[in-house]
Amino acid sequence: MSAQPMTREFPEVAIRHPSRWLHPAMLCLVLALPLAGCGTSAGELWDKFTTKDDTFVEEPADKLYNEGLYLMNEKKDMKLAVKKFEEVDRQHPYSEWARKSLVMSAYAYYQGGDYDGCIGAATRYITLHPGSPDAAYAQYLIAASHYDQIPDISRDQRRTEKALAALEEVVRKYPDSDYASSAKTKMEGARDQLAGAEMNVGRYYMKKHDYTAAINRYKTVVTRYQTTRHVEEALYRLVEAYTSIGIATEAQTAAAVLGHNFPDSRWYKDAYNLVKSGGGGEPTENQGSWISRAFKKIGL
Repeated sequence: MSAQPMTREFPEVAIRHPSRWLHPAMLCLVLALPLAGCGTSAGELWDKFTTKDDTFVEEPADKLYNEGLYLMNEKKDMKLAVKKFEEVDRQHPYSEWARKSLVMSAYAYYQGGDYDGCIGAATRYITLHPGSPDAAYAQYLIAASHYDQIPDISRDQRRTEKALAALEEVVRKYPDSDYASSAKTKMEGARDQLAGAEMNVGRYYMKKHDYTAAINRYKTVVTRYQTTRHVEEALYRLVEAYTSIGIATEAQTAAAVLGHNFPDSRWYKDAYNLVKSGGGGEPTENQGSWISRAFKKIGL
């Protein structure tokens, strides 16, 4: 439930520590004191010039927290909401309100698109409160922050790898949490992205006729990302690459494994025709091939 709007005064903090240097006018006043013959001392005059009437007033933790919720939910002002939540921690450290405010600040950072801020706040929360009920949510926010920054397949995929690792952490540490299911869905998306990047590089090597380098990329897809949509094409590309370098047994195995696991795939039809036209006969699986072993290991 969103908090009701609240009004707040913002008192200035009184500054009571003097500067090293005196303003010339103040210096003249201080030097003139002995000559003036008045009853005001230098210390009293200093306090008159440097002391303000306003003083810092601590605000209740729940008031600050509810103001943060209002700014976040009603005003959609994530930056000010974060400041409110952080003020709870500053004024009331080690309190239950401070704990709640820390995870809410991580969420506000996330909602505002400040992913680094979210990751920082959520990481701090997990470090301070690893066994709390909201630790799973904090870990999920870290993973989601990385996931939302996944780049195009043509770019470096280190952010995707971080997202996958963080998502796996959610599932591993908090398998029964409300966030495990969503994390698993995002994991498939991250794996698909990594597989797509490998395929993109593999196709590049194929155009350059660097078949060995291409095979290594397709092998990564077949061995690590078999549950993604890219595995069918990867098997077909292996047929292409092995046929190009004259290794018929591996080309036949790739085609056979493709046909066995994805009989209705358009990639299998192309692979079958390629093997037949290459004079290798029907696709035949070599049980000792790494391709065959990879699929038996995964159980497809």
